[in-house]
Amino acid sequence: MLDHFGFYVRDAEKSLAFYRACLAPLGIEVVQVQRGGKAMIFQRGGERCFLWLGETGGEPRTANPGRSPIHLGFEAASTAQVDAFHAAALAGGGTDNGAPGWRNPRVYGAFAFDPDGNNIEADFRPG
Repeated sequence: MLDHFGFYVRDAEKSLAFYRACLAPLGIEVVQVQRGGKAMIFQRGGERCFLWLGETGGEPRTANPGRSPIHLGFEAASTAQVDAFHAAALAGGGTDNGAPGWRNPRVYGAFAFDPDGNNIEADFRPG
């Protein structure tokens, strides 16, 4: 359904390092660097949908990133990927918002706040 999604961040250095660290264990990598390193496109190999993140340029519609926090949930292929996501998120400048664990019998997940206060999640749902 989605082709891509994106949002602005306050500090590209902090936020892009956070996303690069915590998405790598999920197989989601930087595929393009834009705006002199102030924006990046992240994508999982072979998938069409991508995530664009970039530092605001000060224009009115992007002047207040993080003011209305969002929630992003990413699919993981295993519990080990969820664990690695969470560890990388905390090491990459995020803060804990829910340690890895079973949320119900069908979902193993973890949560972290990114540097702008957005709630980022990784979930594994066994077949």
